Amino acid sequence: MGEVWLAEQTRPLRRQVAVKVVKAGMDTAQVLARFDAERQALALMDHRTIAKIFDGGATPEGRPFFAMEYVRGEPITRYCDSNRLSIADRLELFIQLCDGVQHAHQKGIIHRDLKPSNVLVSVADGKAMPHIIDFGIAKATTQPLTDQPLFTGIGGFVGTLDYMSPEQAAMSSVDVDTRSDVYSLGVLLYELLTASMPFDSTALREAGVDEFRRVIREQEPAKPSTRVAGTEADTTTTTANCRRTVPARLISSLRGDLDWITIKALDKDRTRRYQTVNALALDIRRHLNHEPVVAGPPGAVYRSRKFIRRHRFGVASGVAAVSVLAVFAVLMTLQASRVARERDRANQEAVTAKRVSDFLVGLFRVSDPSEARGRTITAREILDKGAMDLETLRDEPDIQARLQATIGSVYTGLGAYEAAGKLLEQSVATRRRTLGSDHPETLAAINELANLYWFQGRYTEAEPLYLEAVESSARVLGDEHPATLRARYDLASLYGRQTRWANAEELQRQILAIQQRTLGPNHRDTLASLANLAAYLNEQKRYADAAPILTDVIDRRRRVLGTDHPSTLVSLGNLAFSYHRMGELPRAERIYLEALDAQRRVSGEKHQRTSTIRSNLADLYMQQKRYSEAAVVASLAYEGFQQALGPANSKTQSEIRKLAEIYRALGKSDSARQWLQKLSATPE
Repeated sequence: MGEVWLAEQTRPLRRQVAVKVVKAGMDTAQVLARFDAERQALALMDHRTIAKIFDGGATPEGRPFFAMEYVRGEPITRYCDSNRLSIADRLELFIQLCDGVQHAHQKGIIHRDLKPSNVLVSVADGKAMPHIIDFGIAKATTQPLTDQPLFTGIGGFVGTLDYMSPEQAAMSSVDVDTRSDVYSLGVLLYELLTASMPFDSTALREAGVDEFRRVIREQEPAKPSTRVAGTEADTTTTTANCRRTVPARLISSLRGDLDWITIKALDKDRTRRYQTVNALALDIRRHLNHEPVVAGPPGAVYRSRKFIRRHRFGVASGVAAVSVLAVFAVLMTLQASRVARERDRANQEAVTAKRVSDFLVGLFRVSDPSEARGRTITAREILDKGAMDLETLRDEPDIQARLQATIGSVYTGLGAYEAAGKLLEQSVATRRRTLGSDHPETLAAINELANLYWFQGRYTEAEPLYLEAVESSARVLGDEHPATLRARYDLASLYGRQTRWANAEELQRQILAIQQRTLGPNHRDTLASLANLAAYLNEQKRYADAAPILTDVIDRRRRVLGTDHPSTLVSLGNLAFSYHRMGELPRAERIYLEALDAQRRVSGEKHQRTSTIRSNLADLYMQQKRYSEAAVVASLAYEGFQQALGPANSKTQSEIRKLAEIYRALGKSDSARQWLQKLSATPE
């Protein structure tokens, strides 16, 4: 009924606007009423996703027009595909769209024609924003939008067939309400997820409008995962590629929550749909947050009832009653079985928890006066006793593997890598055997073992373990599960150690974007990713970019974790390194000394983190030609690396070379030669 023009407003301010005007010759009473209603509907609403109306009037020829906000965008489906948005990013955009439709409903407006061409996406400040346009066939629920009469002719319908709800397609006396927009959003969600419509539009149009309407009212659509799985291989690959994934992973990500959410929105019976657009958006948010969703698979009883309703003349009432009872009996049996399994699992967990508790309590008996007999017992001695006592649990492999992983992780944190390695390798082997390689506890143990190899500089052995943890976690738990993100974070750290800085930075930025959205900016995992990103920037000599990030991370970590937390201190040492490399030596020295003092107190004199700060401080002293001070600090760093990593490690050997250079600069050739002899005597 209208044309839309791009125009420029010149008074009272200059800006581009969209002008909608009734087409010449189309100014019938009904069209003018629809046009006036659209103008009034837009005037009622005030939401960032709904284009604002600025002015209205008539052309010199008497054709009504109104001027509204100009949206430079493209249809939501085309935008998502051209920018290869992941499923999670598409859902975030869809939630914004739902916010706008919910606002319209709160203002008493039903859109009735939600489809991709009426949802345009623009980008401002790097953020995508959907805009809902064309309220030309909108319907008011609380007040009339115009004084002129509005009606739909007998046998006519309003909307677009592909996105039309069953009640719209029925053209019956059933009043269309906001749940009709829920259905249209369900169709749009289906298309965003699968690149397909719930029904084959081309074939149905060829069959005729009546057949199309019948299918909308009666035929159940395939679940999104089923639709993608049943598509030709080339098409499925293209669809997955547009969503930054592969076919198998796309199908896996749709199966379950997203299948149920979409099918609930598309339910023929509007009483079983989401009752509000907000309820649909909240269920999607629960899915993104890995929380249980309200939607669920239609039950067997419900499916049976639907079948009987469609074929009521062909199914005898007696058979129907028996069928329902049989299904009910099966459901009760399954429910009882599930409850029994949950009870058994809970009992087993309780037994395991008590066994672990008893074991740990037994460890600390070593510090009892009757056992210690006047000696001071260290945490390391308690751990060593625990490691030996694990042999008593050989007949309980699950408990033994859990404690091996726990004690092994503590050993890693203490820098006792050799002791940690034995326990973690045993834990991984046991869990693969008893739980399977894809079990979450197995994947956690695999990642912990890879971390140990990372600390030891055994990067070639760590990489396949990290890759296994990432791929299996994504497949089993999902791309955005905390365990998957943790494994990807550790893999990025490995890339950094391998000087694959571009790979490390790209992967870390991907992880950080997900964490900021799902965990929030101050979550400890988000802060760890931010700190890692700054470290990669440091390694690429982008010190000016890294310093402000590290300053922000340190401030937030002090609030969230505490001033003396090891992670806070690592970031403090990295900030000193940034200033060091930028040439701000006095500032860098002050921060190095602050970090070193705290790290010695928290981690100990010989810990790898303490040695790393000393090594960097020795470099700074050498740069200032303060060789005597450099010699003292570098010697202590060497002792720490030697104890934690061994003589053949690259960090230990680098410190030997540094000491030889320092003594050469001091004019002590004999000492320099002795250090170089240590280097040549190191076994390969």
